[in-house]
Amino acid sequence: MATTSTASLTIAEMREFANFDAAEQRYIRRSLDIGLGRQDAFKLWARDAAENAAIRSQYVAYQELKTLRESIPTATGFDAIEGFIGKLTRVAAFDLAQERLGCFSSFRFLYERLLGADARPWLPSAFCAAAALPQIRPERRKMLLQSLSEAAATAPGWSDARPSFFPEFIEKEAA
Repeated sequence: MATTSTASLTIAEMREFANFDAAEQRYIRRSLDIGLGRQDAFKLWARDAAENAAIRSQYVAYQELKTLRESIPTATGFDAIEGFIGKLTRVAAFDLAQERLGCFSSFRFLYERLLGADARPWLPSAFCAAAALPQIRPERRKMLLQSLSEAAATAPGWSDARPSFFPEFIEKEAA
C-alpha cells in the first residue's frame, strides 16, 4: 500500500510540474541544480553572458538555503520566526524578481524541494512578503499575489510527505 501511495504522489507531482510553462519548468530545474548542488549550472544552463550572470547571482542568493533548512521553526513557537522568515523572504524575492516563476504553485513546488516538507507552512507568508516588496514590478506583484488561493493562504494543516519528484535536465537527444 505504501508503494501505491508513493507512486500516486509522484504522479501527482509530475502532473503539477507538467502544468507549469516551459520557462517555469526550466527555472525550477536550474534552481534545483543550484540549490541542491546536483549539477554545474554554468555548464548546463548558461546560454549567454546574461544567463551566466543570473546563475552566478542565484548561487550567491542560495547560500542561505543550508541555514534555512536547519532553522525551520516549529509551527507553535515564535522564537525563530524573524531570522527564518527574513532570510526566506530575501531568497524568495530573488527568485520572484527573476520573473520566471509566475504563480504561487510554481514557487511552492520549487521551495518544497529546496527546503523540504517542513517548510510548507511557511511558504505562503514568505511568498506574500516577497511578492509585495517594491523590488517586484507593480503589475507583476499584483499577478503573483492573486495567484495565491484562499485555500493555500488559510490551510489549517500541511502534509508532511516529502516531495518525491525532483525534475532534472534532459538532453534533447535523450528526450
